[in-house]
Amino acid sequence: MKDLLLVTPPFTQLNTPYPATAYLKGFLNTKGIAAYQMDLGIEVILELFSKAGLTSIFANAKVEGASENAKRIFGLKNDYIQIIDEVIAFLQGHKLTLARQICSGNFLPQASRFSQENDLEWAFGNMGMQDKAKHLATLYLEDLSDFIIECLDENFGFSRYAERLGRSANAFDELYEHLQQAPTFIDEITLRIFKKKLEKIQPKLVCFSVPFPGNLYSAFRCAALIKKHFPKIKTAMGGGFANTELRSLKEQRVFEYFDFITLDDGELPVELLFKSVINKTIPKEFKRTFCIENQEVKYINNTSQKDYKHSEVGTPDYSDLALDKYISVIELANPMHSLWSDGRWNKLTMAHGCYWGKCTFCDISLDYIKLYEPIAAKILVDRMEQMRAQTGENGFHFVDEAAPPALMREVAIEILRRGLVVTWWTNIRFEKSFTADLCVLLKSSGCIAVSGGLEVASDRLLALIDKGVTVAQVARVNRNFVESGIMVHAYLMYGYPTQTIQETVDSLEMVRQMFELGILNSAFWHQFALTAHSPVGLNPEKLGIVPDYKDIMFADNDIQFRDSTGIDHDKFSFGLKKSLYNYMHGLCFEYPLQDWFDFSIPKTKIQPDFIADCLEDQDHNLIKPNAKIVWIGNQPIVEEIKTKKGPALTFTFHEKMETFSISIEKEKGEWFLENLKLMDVRNAKTITFGELKSSFEKQFEHFELFWYSKPIDEMREQGLLIL
Repeated sequence: MKDLLLVTPPFTQLNTPYPATAYLKGFLNTKGIAAYQMDLGIEVILELFSKAGLTSIFANAKVEGASENAKRIFGLKNDYIQIIDEVIAFLQGHKLTLARQICSGNFLPQASRFSQENDLEWAFGNMGMQDKAKHLATLYLEDLSDFIIECLDENFGFSRYAERLGRSANAFDELYEHLQQAPTFIDEITLRIFKKKLEKIQPKLVCFSVPFPGNLYSAFRCAALIKKHFPKIKTAMGGGFANTELRSLKEQRVFEYFDFITLDDGELPVELLFKSVINKTIPKEFKRTFCIENQEVKYINNTSQKDYKHSEVGTPDYSDLALDKYISVIELANPMHSLWSDGRWNKLTMAHGCYWGKCTFCDISLDYIKLYEPIAAKILVDRMEQMRAQTGENGFHFVDEAAPPALMREVAIEILRRGLVVTWWTNIRFEKSFTADLCVLLKSSGCIAVSGGLEVASDRLLALIDKGVTVAQVARVNRNFVESGIMVHAYLMYGYPTQTIQETVDSLEMVRQMFELGILNSAFWHQFALTAHSPVGLNPEKLGIVPDYKDIMFADNDIQFRDSTGIDHDKFSFGLKKSLYNYMHGLCFEYPLQDWFDFSIPKTKIQPDFIADCLEDQDHNLIKPNAKIVWIGNQPIVEEIKTKKGPALTFTFHEKMETFSISIEKEKGEWFLENLKLMDVRNAKTITFGELKSSFEKQFEHFELFWYSKPIDEMREQGLLIL
């Protein structure tokens, strides 16, 4: 029994828990508040995709008048049912030897999803059997998903449910109408599992974290069950959807389901809700909370308490979640895309908010982006160690809006200093701080990938977006990451206000060149959306767009609009995405851009070597005195030798991939050996370039001649980094 239950409603991810409830549970631990958490989505998925679940699906499916694909799946129902438990166990990492059978070609029943893949040998190679099997098993599940959608429940989706009902729902009417109807097949499973959990936990307060529109409908369904069968339990909703969409809430009917709706950081609001529910004698204090009073929706923010600092919220706690039951899937034969759906990732945040906070399309007026607060690297790595011990997983996804480069550097140094073996990835801005040396450091600490917004690959539009980068800068940063062994994914945008057709074509050409040169591993095009809380949404007249405002009773974020250019940007969607799919697979770079579109486009004005020329430009900035000098390699074996110029020291370094040697005259060699220990990343304190120069000049002259000599050049190539 627990007084507080934290719930993530269906559906988010199959491979790892969405972190919001773990964040809240970790915070509540610091306050001595015992809470139980559940990911209702994975529990529903596991019941659906089991022998009993598939038997029920096929028994309830309506196949009369269905497509040939659905009829084929129905005809193969016994084959699907027979192997489903084994396939799920394999995707959970429990029966890895099944990979050989899955790859044999006659184990999985195959429907339309399999016809989309024709070169798995190229995609996964001879040695990629586990990944190939995961991909084939994913296609098998997607075939079943297609069948469910067509013959049983049109709202189903692995990472969302009834998403359409929650997306830009200015009025509550349609969602409310669906909630009055009989529960669907998926609803019945969801509610049955949830009811059992409520009976076991017996909470007094249930808090639903709703990150996306695709979680909203199920959250309301579950809240309705509570109101009907457990009327004494109080219900609350928070999370990403509420934070962005429900800031103008006026709809009273929402409170037939939820007693409270909270906005922004959830720690203090949930703590105060808990106190008000458990101790009814204390004065009621609320933080950024909607509730109903006297038949009116009221927004109450009457506490004098301030939000907790990022350093005070504790370590995310993943207990209660069945971490060994999550399913790793590979939807696309692309190593970067697989990070989102393959493997169990512990989720952490380096900093609250965004250190840049200027992009005009982004909701930078909201606190979760506007209020920037980083955390000390030592505290962050402490949390990594605690989570690794709790979950048994050493993979981390930092879910920042944009991780700060300086903090990434300090985290990497701290990881290396402690000798931790971790794998991590995060979101960034492609800014010039990501030098080649910093990228090498990040890679050595376990960073495997970064994702960031290139948006529209046009300097005019990047300036209009206030992105703070140029195309040339992005190209050089990408090169630094890729050459260090870190994968790069770029978010791309089309249809930004005032964007011309020529700029769309030129942006595609920039992207084509980046893929051809191998400085971009993965990308995704999305069409610009006008949001209410972005600078463009708050001041649309600045970019000559005319918003179509609606009366807001419920959700308020995405806004329909007319662009002064009059261009139909929708028509570019298919061609942009098709070309990108081929570029990601290393194909069709020689195709004219016109070939991707079934309508006439102008020729690109970008020179064919534009990106290559950008990469030729080198930064020749002077080394700042406060730059950190870090050696990430091993300590050498040292021998004294005789040379024509006199005695010298030979340093032999045995590194993972090779062995190399350098020689330095004896006295300077002894100085270098002493300072190499100070430069060692495992040293408790880092040394700066200024300190190194000062130390050298106490004994010798002409530090610059020494620093730019062949031995130091060799060390620089092998891992002597300027940060």
